[in-house]
Amino acid sequence: MDVPSLHPRMSRRSAIRSLVAGSTLFPGLVSELLAESSDPMTPRLPHFPAKAKRVIFLFMSGGVSHVDGFDPKPKLLADDGKSITLGDPHDKKTYTLAKPQWPFRPRGRCGTTVTDLFPHMAECVDDLCVIRSMKEDLGDHYGSTLGMHTGSTSFARPSIGSWISYGLGTFNRNLPSFLVISPALPSTGTVIWSSDFLPGVHQGTRVVPGPEPIRDVKPLSASADIQKSELAWMTAFNRRHLEARGADGALAARLRSFETAFGLQMEAPDVFDLSGESDDTLALYGLKRGEAKGFAWQCLVARRFAERGVRFIELIDTNNSWDAHTDMQTHAPLAKNVDKPIAGLLKDLKRRGMLDETLVVWTSEFGRTPFKEAAFGTDTKVGRGHHSNGFSSWLAGGGVKGGLAYGATDEHGLKVAEKQVHLHDFHATILHLMGLDHTKLTFRHAGRDFRLTDVHGEVVREVTR
Repeated sequence: MDVPSLHPRMSRRSAIRSLVAGSTLFPGLVSELLAESSDPMTPRLPHFPAKAKRVIFLFMSGGVSHVDGFDPKPKLLADDGKSITLGDPHDKKTYTLAKPQWPFRPRGRCGTTVTDLFPHMAECVDDLCVIRSMKEDLGDHYGSTLGMHTGSTSFARPSIGSWISYGLGTFNRNLPSFLVISPALPSTGTVIWSSDFLPGVHQGTRVVPGPEPIRDVKPLSASADIQKSELAWMTAFNRRHLEARGADGALAARLRSFETAFGLQMEAPDVFDLSGESDDTLALYGLKRGEAKGFAWQCLVARRFAERGVRFIELIDTNNSWDAHTDMQTHAPLAKNVDKPIAGLLKDLKRRGMLDETLVVWTSEFGRTPFKEAAFGTDTKVGRGHHSNGFSSWLAGGGVKGGLAYGATDEHGLKVAEKQVHLHDFHATILHLMGLDHTKLTFRHAGRDFRLTDVHGEVVREVTR
């Protein structure tokens, strides 16, 4: 292979060293190169011993009704059809209360009450910490979805997955540290998995169920040897460029992305190849052999990525489908789509010995009102509106107290009555379980130190072991 003259400041020895290393193993060269600057993906020690090594974040887009799922309200059942007036003396409104659409039952040894809407998740209730006192700041989809992911309800900020990637680095250099498995773009677009002002290498990589789960990851070169040679030449020029500029974090991040892309080509095909999974495992998730779509596929692929060291994996089911203004019964098929796969994921992680070191988070952007809402264009009141003043989420695995129901809303599920968990508290607790102090995980930008929880948030220690 002919070696061009790269630059007078680059010695013949360093040029040959670069090209030889790159032509035999491109990632080895980039790792060496980035180690000489500031590799943004180097594994980092947490602030204190972590309870969890990774997060699987399950986001139900659109607003799941807490009073029809994980927050039992006997008084709401008794007051079905009654009117209630809310507001201040100058702006009062009257609403009609609506009973839960599915019966609640105590589940597991712990006796936590869950409705028949989620029968499979209910089987796992002894591993769940159900938080019934969640609180968001806004009641619109964009602001609340943004808030649940970034801590900011108004402005684009780095996603929680990006913060964890930034704080801890990666276990596996061949795969992104932050993955989002989503069949469709959410209403917010890609902003909820953006790294924003954090180095770009911490941005989420989207996986789409189907024949090409990660776009543009297939090599275009005629052979692996040709590709390695091409990448070696590119790396040699990039090295010259980086050496001339010293410790350039943005450039280092870009070079890291080249290495990750190369690693993806080597490792991702194996992750998506489910042929080696047993019939028992596929049945656990409710997945048919050969099927490469649906939430069951997302959950099983998430477990496979988790096994390979990905730090943060988010699963989004659909685009705002839980937004049940017109008919609460639309929750039924949506729950059926995710219930068995999520329970299968929990059971699979547990039997493989992974649940104790994997923090599983289940949430939506907000809940739904305990009122009847008219279907669009009619007087028929069968739906529920947005509700951010009190709703339910749950945590499992990774240092969480299973079999616990924490906090409470009032007798109708209107607002938090005790042990409020604001989204900043929720985020602080997730970071804490990953060994990160939310007040110390900061990044200097535009003249100030930013963090996921802004200037708020308290760790909810009662839910941790």
